[in-house]
Amino acid sequence: MRWKLIRRRLSVSAPRMIVRSHLPWPLRWAALAVMLGFSAALALWAFEFGKDIAGLDRDDKEELSRLRAEVTQLRTDHARARQVADTADSLLKTERATQQRLASQLRQLEADNQALQADVNFYQRLLPTSGEGLQLRGLQAELKGPGQLRYQLVVVQNGKNAAEFKGRYDLLLQGQLEGKPWNQALPGGPQSLLIRQVTRVEGMIEHPAGAVIKTVQVKVLDAQGATKAMQTLRL
Repeated sequence: MRWKLIRRRLSVSAPRMIVRSHLPWPLRWAALAVMLGFSAALALWAFEFGKDIAGLDRDDKEELSRLRAEVTQLRTDHARARQVADTADSLLKTERATQQRLASQLRQLEADNQALQADVNFYQRLLPTSGEGLQLRGLQAELKGPGQLRYQLVVVQNGKNAAEFKGRYDLLLQGQLEGKPWNQALPGGPQSLLIRQVTRVEGMIEHPAGAVIKTVQVKVLDAQGATKAMQTLRL
């Protein structure tokens, strides 16, 4: 019986035995990671080597250099264009300021011309006339606003040996107010007047805003209150 068992184990029909070496799992995973890393490094080297052989890396570098040069040129062109635009804007502002200054000067010259023309027209009325004694010339009246009237005139004393005149002048406004006849003299009464040869008289008189002024009358009175000259202006 024993001999049969020994012979069975030594014969072909004996059970098979497998011998395996025992390797821990961490070492297995480490070995696998080393293999994968080596494979990846090998693949990357092969890719770079292939690029070098095909000239792709050189083309990329040349393209990058070209793009950098274009960017630099574009920045230079932009800076120049910006400088030109700033210069043009500065010139435009200067031109506008010059035009505004010239327009202001032109308006001032026109106003001065109108004032000179008014003075010429005014003094043309002061040309010598026949006769001697006290005379009123160039009476003018202008509405400056609601309830305001500006007046001016020249009092001339003709004669070579005319003495100094001391008197007063009075102004009378005549017209209508609320559909009824209306008149108004200078507030405070006649104003003092001293004449050696020529005296210019001007002033502003206030009146009711609703009054319609039709005539302005000026009188020159002597010290006793007698009328020495009078002039009436119709509006």
